[in-house]
Amino acid sequence: MSAQRPFRFSLQCFNAESPAHWRSLISKTENLGYSTFFLADHFLSAGPALDSTYHPPQLLGAVPAIAMALEQTTTLRVGCRVFCNDYRHPFMLAKEAATMDYLSGGRLEFGIGAGWIKNEYAAVGLPFDEFPERLRRMQEFVHAYKAFMRGEPLAIDGEYIHWQGFHGTPAPAQKPWPPLMIGGGSRKILEFAGAEADIVSLNFNNRAGMLGPDGMSSGLAAATAKKIDWIRSGAGTRFGDIELEIGAYNTIITDHQQATAQAIGDALGMSAEDILNHPHCLIGSVDFICEELLRRREAYGISYIAVLDDGQNNMVEAFAPVVARLAGR
Repeated sequence: MSAQRPFRFSLQCFNAESPAHWRSLISKTENLGYSTFFLADHFLSAGPALDSTYHPPQLLGAVPAIAMALEQTTTLRVGCRVFCNDYRHPFMLAKEAATMDYLSGGRLEFGIGAGWIKNEYAAVGLPFDEFPERLRRMQEFVHAYKAFMRGEPLAIDGEYIHWQGFHGTPAPAQKPWPPLMIGGGSRKILEFAGAEADIVSLNFNNRAGMLGPDGMSSGLAAATAKKIDWIRSGAGTRFGDIELEIGAYNTIITDHQQATAQAIGDALGMSAEDILNHPHCLIGSVDFICEELLRRREAYGISYIAVLDDGQNNMVEAFAPVVARLAGR
């Protein structure tokens, strides 16, 4: 693959032990050379509604946390990986995104997805429609988002969005809009992302509505290569303009690579080799991880890597040597 994009790295955080810890984490992310600080867009605390999904709880609301992170920093890009399209009125989400980009001088990255944790919807009484309807609703919002950010007079009378008689304000600092990331793991959403997104976030196919072996299997090496083909199919001639991003959800820097990979594989019904080659896993020494990221960029074109900080694993510092070696290369 020619003309590879330079590497960018982001830290995604779900929780903070305290406001002071939160501010410290954001400062470290900026100072250690990460490109971006991401929130997720989930809201349940630990408890029965979330337990069966195997998803970590999220302490903070995404929009105010993003706004405060932007205010604290000067160069760091901040965003949500990714907003759930169903959790907010679409106009308010567009308005808030434009406001954050305007006030930060153009440092927002805007991610959107169709939503997937069924129990989270149920816990707050939000209808969980079948995927085709959730996808159509998100697609309609993407087109409306672009129209809003361009500041053009709005006359949208769609299936879900009805915006009439005004134009989008404030004008975002980034033109024509804050970079649009679309995340997902199914063919339909990735083809759409190829056609519309600036950044495509490769994820599991979360059709089960929970984390587990089914999702993990959908992110194996061969499945990821197929996802790239889906993006390419949707993108056509604009494929080279798209930045490909992925979450390295299992990032473990260790001198006990084989044993660690074997333990994870045993828990998921996979081999250690599956785990070591899994595009959502980075397990081994700093040297191995750097070499593996270079190999994966050559194989898949993926240059934007998110690692997760759970508030206790100190990933921001543990992964910093990789960022120092590869960012911008």
